[in-house]
Amino acid sequence: MRDLLYLCHRIPYPPDKGDKIRAFHMIEHLRARFRIHLGCFIDDPADAVHIPALRARVASLACIRLDPSRARLRALARCRPGAPLLTGYFHDNHLANWVRRTARDHKIAQVIAYSAAMAPYAELVANTPHLLDMVDIDSEKFAAYGRTSRWPQRLVWAREGRTLLEFERACVQRFDRTLFVSQAERDHFATLAPESTDLTMAIGNGVDLDYFAPAPQFQRPFPAGRKTLLFTGAMDYRPNIEAVVWFATEILPKLAALHPLLVIVGSNPTPAVRALERAGVVQVTGRVPDTRPYLAHADLVIAPLLIGRGVQNKVLEAMAMARPVLATHAAFTGIDAVPGRDLLVADTPDAWVAHATAVLTGRHPAMGEAARAAVQAHHSWAQTLAPLDALLGVSQPEARKIPA
Repeated sequence: MRDLLYLCHRIPYPPDKGDKIRAFHMIEHLRARFRIHLGCFIDDPADAVHIPALRARVASLACIRLDPSRARLRALARCRPGAPLLTGYFHDNHLANWVRRTARDHKIAQVIAYSAAMAPYAELVANTPHLLDMVDIDSEKFAAYGRTSRWPQRLVWAREGRTLLEFERACVQRFDRTLFVSQAERDHFATLAPESTDLTMAIGNGVDLDYFAPAPQFQRPFPAGRKTLLFTGAMDYRPNIEAVVWFATEILPKLAALHPLLVIVGSNPTPAVRALERAGVVQVTGRVPDTRPYLAHADLVIAPLLIGRGVQNKVLEAMAMARPVLATHAAFTGIDAVPGRDLLVADTPDAWVAHATAVLTGRHPAMGEAARAAVQAHHSWAQTLAPLDALLGVSQPEARKIPA
């Protein structure tokens, strides 16, 4: 086995949120053919209990504590003209020294950096093929924040969008190949950076079809007899916050005649999310140990993201659980499915009300089964990550069942 250095900006275990899910499954896929040396940050103290499970999966591990408050101050202190705040936020001498030692002590055959934030660490390893998994265009997200935020935050976000795009463009030129999570994301980056066309490609996201499978044995977590709308996601993430606030204020009141219950499941709900709670109308759970009971019993899973980049794992997971899904186009991008058959896609309030009403009144009885079939056909991890094997010059790893 050859040695591979994998660097990611957040501990990739447990695989319970977007960036952690993709990184975890990529590592699982690659460790059948490589000895993995993993360097990452841990920004949630609650995740520290998972370090032993992650250590058992890799040849060596550096899991560096990152305090978000201190990182924000560090980003400001290291801010330079033309440089994004992102690089200062993730600057850490301990991780840099670990990368240098690992490169010195092992014959690293391949370096993979997950997200542009980790590119500077990957570049500490010389004379080795370098792969950047940019996943999505983070600069576009910050540019969108700049267009929708109030002054003075809009100035900060707009600057980050501009400077981060230039940093992303430079990274693509320095790496052997850069990956994006969908062809649409890759093509959009090519319009922003035409010089990148021959250096980029798409490798999509998958879903664990064994773990997220229709399972009627899950106990119902909702009141009996209530139609239930479900949103899942990290509830301290701005696009998720904006999505549930928009739905609860613009759409839910127009569904009042059907008396649905909106349940918001996800870690670290902010005050803006908690403020949506209304007895018998909106329930906010916070972190739950397992989202599958909620998915299994939801009448409709919603993904009303107004700002979205890449592929939404929450949509793939709900479809894998054979649930009807209603999403915006921003949340649907990169998913190989047929709107109207496998899921519903809409952007305007009127369309959202019409589609939600149709599902809640039983007009799409076969949509859940069609959703499951679509992800089985196009979004297993073995399928989506197969191009990575050819890119790294290895044979297809044997299928590996991911432990729960």
